[in-house]
Amino acid sequence: MATKRDYYEILGIDKGASADDIKKAYRKMAIKYHPDKNPDDPTAEDKFKEAAEAYDVLSDDNKKARYDQYGHAGLGGAAGGGYGAGGPSMDDIFSQFGDIFGDESPFGSFFNRGQGGGGQRQRVRRGSDLRIKLKLNLQEVANGAEKKIKVKRHVTCTTCGGNGSKNGTAVQTCTTCSGTGQTRKVVNTMLGQMVSTSTCQTCNGEGKIVTDRCETCFGEGRVLEEDVIPIKIPAGVAEGIQLSVGGKGNVPPRGGVAGDLLIVVEEEEDADLKRDGSNVVYDLHVTFPDAALGTSVEVPTIDGRARITLEPGTQSGKILRLKGKGIKELNGYGRGDQLIHVNVWTPRTLSAEERSLLEKLKLSPNFQPKPNKSDKGFFEKMKDFFHG
Repeated sequence: MATKRDYYEILGIDKGASADDIKKAYRKMAIKYHPDKNPDDPTAEDKFKEAAEAYDVLSDDNKKARYDQYGHAGLGGAAGGGYGAGGPSMDDIFSQFGDIFGDESPFGSFFNRGQGGGGQRQRVRRGSDLRIKLKLNLQEVANGAEKKIKVKRHVTCTTCGGNGSKNGTAVQTCTTCSGTGQTRKVVNTMLGQMVSTSTCQTCNGEGKIVTDRCETCFGEGRVLEEDVIPIKIPAGVAEGIQLSVGGKGNVPPRGGVAGDLLIVVEEEEDADLKRDGSNVVYDLHVTFPDAALGTSVEVPTIDGRARITLEPGTQSGKILRLKGKGIKELNGYGRGDQLIHVNVWTPRTLSAEERSLLEKLKLSPNFQPKPNKSDKGFFEKMKDFFHG
């Protein structure tokens, strides 16, 4: 699979570009690579779609924030945040972004497909998005996961094919707008003719009128059903990240494209391990004799249990590292580590015999604190691990 290009690079802008700059950049790219303007260039349509995909993400504050932080992986299963795995279709682009050029733009004719003779193209309606929360345990966050999610969503009525009419045939073109879904009004002014468009009040912008309603969906063109949707969760997601699956939201009434399924990640707290970015931290408590004499102990990890060795004379606060036992990076190929924080356990109560033994030992020369330069403080140790 080819590596996806950076969206800012595609539009020729930097990350500090304003919303107006993003819109202007997309307009420029869309005009340059529109297939109707480049009939002899087989790559033009791909570049046109690529620019539309970049604009779809960068013009949406939510998608843009996820992309800026996590790159393409932060957009989840959709090819470009709001499109399916095959990328945007030409109809998707025209329906969502055609009006960015305006009806009176000298380039508007490029976007008036489907009506013939340069007539106004009816905008395809888009259904609403669905948003759900998905809890993931630490293992799923670290390694990624494949899930099947049950959601109730509006899908196209199979009885009428989505147009809301009885048997799918009791429908006629709106005579007010001639099927465009919009009416135009021309006003003569001192500056010349001014043209304004508005949604057709007869058909509510649908371009068609149902003469006899479907008995299954009662004229809605859609029904509410439970759907099982497979999704792939990338490794390294974090609390609050929103993933999207294009076209798995609600379909609008009487035809159009479905919205998206938005999945908000929630992390379940692990009983033993704590997440710190791409690293995981484990607090290991050992007895004073084990710390003094050395020992071998088992510790939990994301992938099971691992045995580690404590050297004789291990100090409380020592941090051990299990390299590569952390969480995969969301937008990269690396993986964090597991940090084991050693805590020497001090008993809170003592028997008379235990107290007597300790009284005898506390004055022993080897029991007197004698830190050297290698016995760094906690902050120096953490600095070594994270910046060393």
